Amino acid sequence: MTNDPLARAAILPEPDLPPGSALLDDGRALAGDWQVGASAFLEHVGENSEAAYKRRNAGEGRIMRHGQIGFRDFGKSLRCYSEIWEACDKAGARVDRYGITLDWAMGYPLAMRSQGPRGTGMWLEGPEQCAELTAGAPVAPHFGDWVLGFPAAVTNTCWALAAGCTSIGNLGQLFTFRLPDWDDDVTSVAETVKALGLIAAQPVEILVHSNLDDGFAATFQDLASCLGAALIERHIVEDLIGGSMAHCYGHHYSEPVARMAFHFALADGATAPGSMVYGNTTAYRGDEAQNYASLAGYLLTDILGQTAMPTGHAINPVPVTENERIPDIDEVVAAQLFADRLIEQAEGLAPLCDVDAARAEAARIVAGGQAFRDRVMAGLADRGYDTTCPIELFLALRRIGARRLEKTFGHAEPVATSPVKREIDLMAARRLDPIAQDVRDAIAGARLRAMVATSDVHEHGKTLLETMCADLEVEALDGGLSVDPDDLVAAAIESGCDLLCVSTYNGVALSYVRAVLEDLAAQGSSIPVLIGGRLNQIPDASNTSLPVDVADHIAELGVTVCRDAADLVPVLAKLAKNSQPA
Repeated sequence: MTNDPLARAAILPEPDLPPGSALLDDGRALAGDWQVGASAFLEHVGENSEAAYKRRNAGEGRIMRHGQIGFRDFGKSLRCYSEIWEACDKAGARVDRYGITLDWAMGYPLAMRSQGPRGTGMWLEGPEQCAELTAGAPVAPHFGDWVLGFPAAVTNTCWALAAGCTSIGNLGQLFTFRLPDWDDDVTSVAETVKALGLIAAQPVEILVHSNLDDGFAATFQDLASCLGAALIERHIVEDLIGGSMAHCYGHHYSEPVARMAFHFALADGATAPGSMVYGNTTAYRGDEAQNYASLAGYLLTDILGQTAMPTGHAINPVPVTENERIPDIDEVVAAQLFADRLIEQAEGLAPLCDVDAARAEAARIVAGGQAFRDRVMAGLADRGYDTTCPIELFLALRRIGARRLEKTFGHAEPVATSPVKREIDLMAARRLDPIAQDVRDAIAGARLRAMVATSDVHEHGKTLLETMCADLEVEALDGGLSVDPDDLVAAAIESGCDLLCVSTYNGVALSYVRAVLEDLAAQGSSIPVLIGGRLNQIPDASNTSLPVDVADHIAELGVTVCRDAADLVPVLAKLAKNSQPA
């Protein structure tokens, strides 16, 4: 194994990793000072945890609803917390839980939070603000993103517990997310293990939430691998740490049979109760009216899935403006009322739906997922890892990464091809099919090299560009995910690439582009830059907390704005033409 790139010495070269048992003990010791506080939700529903409430609802056949909230402005978030509940309650509907959208900067240690750039999410300054927020309505608070998986995991977990939260995540982000200019993954993982020790030591059940789509599931090409990753997470959290695991999926599950099959597989093989089924936001590609059809499509699948196999997963009606900007309060309410009425309409549809195909697919996914889990765990043990140690397992999986894990331990042929792969392949084909053959030949003949990277962790735009480049015989160089501008520029210059492509999502488009251009200029480089994705940013003087489109400002800087992935082709064609001898 000495030449094995996945051997322990290659992946974990540190001679003095902190022992997982000591980290868990440190976390458990904190439970003497930090426990679940009073909660308007728990008092209202008469339970001691959301997990108990979920099991009660599942047993009664009632489908829970999840809403996502969290504007940059705390005052607006506070109004949002109560206004959404009140509007739904007045209409006879109920929203059961809120996903609280924290700003990614809250993942940093306290002393560093004010030093870096801000995103579009909410900034909380202490446990008092957390408690003030969650007291605003009898809705279960879910502190998901930017808590577990980051250097501030312990701090943010303490605050969430004090605010009455009994569902904390997002463990999936530990494997794939990184903060700008933060490269100390040992500290991030160690603090997460401590936080999990604190969670497991609580006197009531706390759900450790993991959104699989934020973890390896976004990259895996086989749903069996996705389930296998969930099984590994469950093993670490429940068997090694003593916590309770709750999984979420749904962003990219656009095919109804695959979406329902994964629900069945997850229920059979990985978790119950679940946290929520997230909305299929990749289906929002039209205007608001068209997006309502997509909303109805995935919600109906989730409603019928919960009817056939109740797991406590809350369905998530994502507002139809999500693909353009952060939805406002009235748009969140509209989506919740839509879901409430759709549940009523779906009551008579269940007898018409044959879910046997989904159940058969689920059985294959479960068997394949269990085999993937077993191969990963045995393969790590054979390579010298301590598979009883949470920090070793978490850190090893993070550093090995999804692509190498699946290539090494996955099935030779996918058990159930991921909808993400199918969707990206189809999206690439639709954009390239109209391209004339002479243009294709010119691009292929130029032997161009494009470095493709993301400003954050959302990698589907990057994967789409890489797929298109491969089809056009352009070498796609991996610029990385959530890469810092200076590191990206250094890699681009070293590679000698012809084009630098950036996919962005988290509301930092303009500031990121400016940083890239400044670094290019400082190095005396004129590599052309193309950027696409969610080209927005919250203005510094904004009093609305809503980001605005900054594409025109970006274009004024001399950067090619890519409103659609197809806009890559004319840029490649121009580069190919310019590369020809005069």
